[in-house]
Amino acid sequence: MEDLRIGVLGLGLRLNLALDAHRPGRGAVVAAICDSDPEVLKKRAERFDDPFLTEDYRELLDRDDLDAIIIMTPDDTHERIAVDCLEAGKAVYLEKPMHITVEGCDNILRTAKRTGTRLYVGHNMRHMGVVRTMRDIIQRGDIGEPKTVWVRHFVSYGGDYYFKDWHAERDRTTGLLLQKAAHDLDVIHWLAGGYTTRVNAMGDLMLYGDLPRREAGTPRPDGWLREFDWPPTARKDLHHSIDVEDVSVMNMRLDNGVIAAYQQCHFSPDYIRNYTVIGSEGRLENFGDGPGDTVKVWNTGPTGYRSDCDIAYRVPDAKGGHGGADSGILGEFFRFVREGGVTDTSPVAARMSVAAGYMATMSLRDGGTPYDVPVLDPDLVAYFDGGQRSI
Repeated sequence: MEDLRIGVLGLGLRLNLALDAHRPGRGAVVAAICDSDPEVLKKRAERFDDPFLTEDYRELLDRDDLDAIIIMTPDDTHERIAVDCLEAGKAVYLEKPMHITVEGCDNILRTAKRTGTRLYVGHNMRHMGVVRTMRDIIQRGDIGEPKTVWVRHFVSYGGDYYFKDWHAERDRTTGLLLQKAAHDLDVIHWLAGGYTTRVNAMGDLMLYGDLPRREAGTPRPDGWLREFDWPPTARKDLHHSIDVEDVSVMNMRLDNGVIAAYQQCHFSPDYIRNYTVIGSEGRLENFGDGPGDTVKVWNTGPTGYRSDCDIAYRVPDAKGGHGGADSGILGEFFRFVREGGVTDTSPVAARMSVAAGYMATMSLRDGGTPYDVPVLDPDLVAYFDGGQRSI
């Protein structure tokens, strides 16, 4: 089996995914890389085996020697680049979120269906051990039928990862309730077995709006992703423009009746996602979200709190980025490029997570007014749920 030849667009914070995709002799090789920064391009090229280099992604679209393209550019560029790649007949791995608007997502889906080009969206949390463990528990019936899901997302590095570059701008992300929460909203949908139909939300820029910022055009400080300040109020050198919220809370009603809630804070001391799923016969909760951590189940009672629970599941050991999820999702993508068919990730689900986050952001900025999530064209749903085969 010959290696797939992969082009990579964007060599920033998700560089490790590109490095994982470079597997000479093991199924795939990164044959071309693109970044708008010539210094980054030159430096990153050393990590691969003499790839084709370009600062313009359009130079990759006519290359017959590329089987697929991995898009890891800033969120606001996803629609234009993905549409161009799909139009060129290149199988696409599109990093989450699919785009920063519902309309942009729908345009990508329509293009993929019209052209018949394979589209895959990088919601790698579906390949994280903790998420798969929780899903297995639910599917076995350990807690009965899921009725409500609560997620708390503590982001200790929020001020460093999200408020020192383009993530801090609405024009580039819509907001962190879409950009950062897209992962968790997708997981909520996967665990609950439904999609959000109605939302309301509240939030604010509570802390990072008043801290020292860099002048426009000033580069990020050296070591900005290696050196972290504490407490959060000690942070400086933030992005020159900040108009996204650093705290948000969101309520959801799903199409199957499940009620869900999501909370996000970007100045907590620890970095963890905490899930609670309550079913008709019990509940689960994760304690830690990495390999070796624990998911606990309580399904006898009623009692007071019991820290020992009824069943404890250990999250499987794994190596690689995001608790082994990066390797897992790339393996699925390469299989999909070769064979097509249904995958654990879903372009429809990716669109629905963006739609929920987008409408929640609109609600947040409208005083918590409830908003309905736009319905997706049933023909698109059928096409992607059927493995992207003509119907």
